[in-house]
Amino acid sequence: MRISRSLNHGFDRRQFLQATAAMAAAAGVSTTTCAAAAPPVVEEWTTFRNGPSLLGVAASTLPDKLELLWEVPTEDGVVSTPVIRDGRAYVGTLVGYLLCLDLATGKEYWRYRSIESKDEKEFASGFAAPIGIAGDAVFAGDDQGVFHVVDAATGKKKWSLETGSEIVGGPTFLDDRVLFGSHDGKLYCLKQADGANVWTFETQGPVNATPTLAGQFTFITGCDKPIMRVVDTATGQQHMEIPMEELLIASAAVVDDILYFGTDAGSVIALDWKKKERLWTYSVPNREQQIHSSPAISGNTLVIGSRDKHLHAIDRTTGKGLWTFQTRAKIDGSPVIVGERVYFGSADKFLYGLSLNDGSLVWKQPVSQSVAGSAAIASRRLVIGTETNTGRILCFGAK
Repeated sequence: MRISRSLNHGFDRRQFLQATAAMAAAAGVSTTTCAAAAPPVVEEWTTFRNGPSLLGVAASTLPDKLELLWEVPTEDGVVSTPVIRDGRAYVGTLVGYLLCLDLATGKEYWRYRSIESKDEKEFASGFAAPIGIAGDAVFAGDDQGVFHVVDAATGKKKWSLETGSEIVGGPTFLDDRVLFGSHDGKLYCLKQADGANVWTFETQGPVNATPTLAGQFTFITGCDKPIMRVVDTATGQQHMEIPMEELLIASAAVVDDILYFGTDAGSVIALDWKKKERLWTYSVPNREQQIHSSPAISGNTLVIGSRDKHLHAIDRTTGKGLWTFQTRAKIDGSPVIVGERVYFGSADKFLYGLSLNDGSLVWKQPVSQSVAGSAAIASRRLVIGTETNTGRILCFGAK
């Protein structure tokens, strides 16, 4: 693996699942010492990027030495991002099951299938999109466009909604509501309790990303037109649209009214959405590949994966490259920052941990299968899935 620094530039079931997984994979603060009066940190990971700003930062720490604690085999594998809460890990699989596992042991508490049939040979829509957990329920969209809401304790269905096409982005929670997009071209805002429609916003193309929130506004992108849309969550009306030169595949992160995201042209952009002003564009000449990864941001450092096989670290204030780390294959999953380290997987069948400061390798773990999804990190555990029909759910921590 190579680290370079100081960059200054700114039909069959398997084929169907692989195509859906590729789209879905596209679709906090660092750990510090708190004053005695500060509230305790709740160690959980409840949405795709662990919060509505989509920063990809864990509240938990991880041990210096990560070891495999348990693994669970899954037919067709996992590209969805798990969630973790109350000592349980919830994972969506491409074969159509939501699993609830004991975080300490991997023991299965329950499984929920995307169809009611118990016939294992009958096709069940897979869960490729990131899932979420809020209140007493798990929320998950499937690759046939059904949005499922399941009791977190029992695995029993609470309610569901059929959209017009596949769902590849994750849910975002706002008060008692849940927001998510579908490839039917709509952004949905529903009541978490019963699925009652609050509003539906119609775009001009598929909604590919997980909605990002800043105050009362949410930001969504599609995968067919180069447009960033700003929607008022109070009314469901479009506040503004911002034309872009590039297509936006993955989700954006937001800090202080600045949106950060990757593009299909291989660039990373910082956009002041209120001013509709592009602050900087980062790219690597002659190495532009699509970016299906969403950024992770801590302080002034932004890290993001690319199909150019590199993890890129960028100064988010200037757009200047800080360092890159090369793997042997594309990085479609989104990195997670844990204190002074960043963790991610690659299609080269390895998991990596790097120093956030200089990109030096601190941990490398072979996992035998390609990694297209992202990790959930909480309670000093890292949970992630691998692809293919021999895919697994893996949990790492200290033995």
